[in-house]
Amino acid sequence: MSTVLGKPINFSNERRRGERRKHTRATTSSATVPREDRQTVGTAAVENPRIRCTDINVHYGSKHAVRNVTLDIGQHEIMAMIGPSGCGKSTFLRCLNRMNDTIDNCRVTGNIWLDGLNVNDRAIDVVPLRAKVGMVFQKPNPFPKSIYENIAFGPRIHGLARNKTDLDEIVVNSLQNAGLWQEVKDQLDQPGTSLSGGQQQRLCIARAIAVNPEVILMDEPCSALDPIATAVIENLMSELCAEYSIVIVTHSMQQAARVSHRTAYFHLGDLIEVGTTESIFMNPLHQLTEDYITGRFG
Repeated sequence: MSTVLGKPINFSNERRRGERRKHTRATTSSATVPREDRQTVGTAAVENPRIRCTDINVHYGSKHAVRNVTLDIGQHEIMAMIGPSGCGKSTFLRCLNRMNDTIDNCRVTGNIWLDGLNVNDRAIDVVPLRAKVGMVFQKPNPFPKSIYENIAFGPRIHGLARNKTDLDEIVVNSLQNAGLWQEVKDQLDQPGTSLSGGQQQRLCIARAIAVNPEVILMDEPCSALDPIATAVIENLMSELCAEYSIVIVTHSMQQAARVSHRTAYFHLGDLIEVGTTESIFMNPLHQLTEDYITGRFG
């Protein structure tokens, strides 16, 4: 049993309802729609978005990994991206701060607008961009430095602290915002790698927010964590969205239902459906979305 916006949702019951809906309403079937003609259903646009993506295509060599994706990321919202393995959701996530630039045969086209600038403009310096659009990876990856230096490194190289006092304040505030300060305040000189897995992931979140981002990208941030550590991270996300926009890729539909405001469903590189999390899980518009959330494949 999980919840959507505080309402309980039972995925077994949804599967049974899906079988009934299948016979009572017309839905769009991927079997009858050629991929080149497939259109996203739902509401991909929002008013005053933090990020606006239009016609994003990603190729790995000759493979067309993400196809014609148009999607807005709202301000102060948590957007969940779900779908089967290999559907393009992580590839699309990495477009938002140009992490795909590190892959030799990867080519990205389309426009990604952030603060009036096109992220895909080759003239954009990716270093400040990746400070503005931070990333938390699937596996915690603290630097081989002390807890203090893990947080201080970014503000120092970006010139966000004028002196040691400023730097100390950033470190303390970042650890507090990540819910880690009380646990590590007496061991800031200890290696970040000495922390538990859940603490390391929160350290990585603190490291991301230390450079004053606008958006935090999370690529399956809880997949390597136990349920208790996962709950801590999810609660933290709910608090952080008051200041940041958060985009999370997750294979856990229960997690998407618990933490997100909007959900985007990807399938074979296509953005199939976008909508409020409640509408996606309780009344999906597309047959592929319904098939996925009710467990017929995935």
